[in-house]
Amino acid sequence: MNTKRWIALGAAALLFSMSIIINIASFAFSNDLTENFEKMLSLPESGYAETVLEDGDSSKRIAVLTVDGVIQNTGGATSLFGAVGYNHQFFMDQLEMIKVDDSIRAVVLQVNSPGGGVVESAQIYNKIQEVQEEVGVPFYVSMGSMAASGGYYIAAPAEKIFLNKETLTGSIGVIMESVNYGKLAEKYGVDFVTIKTGPYKDIMSPTRDMTKDERAMLQEMIDESYESFVDIIEEGRGMTEAEVKAVADGRIMNGRQAIEAGLADEYGYLEDVIAAVREDFNLADAEVMEYDYTQNFSSLFSMKTQSLFGGDVESQLIGRLLSDYNAPRMMYLYGEK
Repeated sequence: MNTKRWIALGAAALLFSMSIIINIASFAFSNDLTENFEKMLSLPESGYAETVLEDGDSSKRIAVLTVDGVIQNTGGATSLFGAVGYNHQFFMDQLEMIKVDDSIRAVVLQVNSPGGGVVESAQIYNKIQEVQEEVGVPFYVSMGSMAASGGYYIAAPAEKIFLNKETLTGSIGVIMESVNYGKLAEKYGVDFVTIKTGPYKDIMSPTRDMTKDERAMLQEMIDESYESFVDIIEEGRGMTEAEVKAVADGRIMNGRQAIEAGLADEYGYLEDVIAAVREDFNLADAEVMEYDYTQNFSSLFSMKTQSLFGGDVESQLIGRLLSDYNAPRMMYLYGEK
């Protein structure tokens, strides 16, 4: 074959390739780019998926749930690469899915959290009890490096609690904090003007000292939440009020101390907890699974450009930090917000 013929064949191949590219581009952009890409890639709709961790009988399954991070409802902020920290709504939805799925025979709850909001912790606790009582699904807890305050609160109703010797837990109590920079502002000549409808409208304002009446009002609220915390430990752990209050002074403790105090049962890592569930509930051949959050192509393409690089998420988190700073609330939390 002579050189001219090779050149002609090469040119034809190039034109053919360009034709394919042009047709694909025309197809993609003619109507809806996102829709066409979804058709091409057959991506599922946004929602929840399941991942099998250990193969077994899918008619009787062990679900692994995870609480990792501060327990607070941040609105489930997500980025291109997934959820940012703990997603409260996703976790609550997982509990609801377990409630209506009769193939789930037991739950292993992994907790690695310093605690969080009083409301969110109570929501989780109540939902776990609902699942236990209405469908009879047992919960075993696997504590990670930390399961303190609200992290312990949500673990209390479990049938059995496992942890490590190095786990930090306890911190049973309630905290509410605010910063008072009134004197600092006065030093630099900053004057705050407040117009309010009642004497307590700006309670815990960072610009002035708290009055005795205000402190008493807030202390009453704190004490009520504390008593609720004590009650759920009494019920969940089968302890007396005196036994709980002996260690419910906010102290942090390690795994050994927690077991000695009756707040935990055994040492063990996640794999040990799963093995214990298999043995205790006759689930030797059960499948072990967990839930995942998935996003389709449409969800990804609908994000703003800055969201793809985390800008939107950062702005949301900064905004929430500022709003939290200006609005103190009761927390079952060890450490700072």
